[in-house]
Amino acid sequence: MPSEGTAEAWARDYVLSERLEHKLAPPPRPRVLVGEGVAIARPGRPPELAPAARPPKTPRPGALGDPRKRAQLLHVFLHHELQAAELMCWALLRFPDAPAAFRRGLLSICDDEIRHARLYAERVEALGFAVGAFPVRDWFWERVPAASSPLAFVALFGIGLEGANLDHAARFGAALRAAGDEQSAAVQDLVGREEEAHVRFAVRWFERWASPLALDRWREALPPPLSPIVMRGRPLAREARVRAGQPPAFVDALEAYVP
Repeated sequence: MPSEGTAEAWARDYVLSERLEHKLAPPPRPRVLVGEGVAIARPGRPPELAPAARPPKTPRPGALGDPRKRAQLLHVFLHHELQAAELMCWALLRFPDAPAAFRRGLLSICDDEIRHARLYAERVEALGFAVGAFPVRDWFWERVPAASSPLAFVALFGIGLEGANLDHAARFGAALRAAGDEQSAAVQDLVGREEEAHVRFAVRWFERWASPLALDRWREALPPPLSPIVMRGRPLAREARVRAGQPPAFVDALEAYVP
């Protein structure tokens, strides 16, 4: 069990908290990182974010002229960011023997994800809805804990899911702008730009632990039965992916991949 007053104890408390305020604005984090771990099977969930029995559908770009649909979409993204923050903490605790630089990087990304969640929450509320007004699904939590090593974690979450977020951010940012919601589009653009650094972090550690990033090697590192199909958007944000450190040959292979 992590010692109190450490970054690990802070991470444990964040993941297990059942208060929405804690999820969106946690207390300051101690700087002390001691390399202590704990297994967490599932996160705490505030009543406002209790997972739905039936998976909610993400609104399509063409429906975003409706403010309710925009708020629902932004609420989906809010919950994605919150899960991402939690899973950075999960990885910190799951892999206490990983290099300290890697673990500190996870905490830095966690800070970004919490800030992104707050930005989405502000936009949901500006559109007249409360956090919790729409159902959520813990899709990331259903999959990411299958990662049994730091390599598998960066392959799945950083290169895979956050890489796909570069595609989705570009697509939905354009759709929100077309719907006349410039403020929400600006938030989406900002999140997309900042996610590039998260993907770059994952690529750097993947290549340190494995080999230069190539589709076949990446697929080998993914926990089965996960497929690249669920880790790409349409169209691919090619320039953003390359800026994030994914080699052009990898992006080409991902775009052409057929199971």
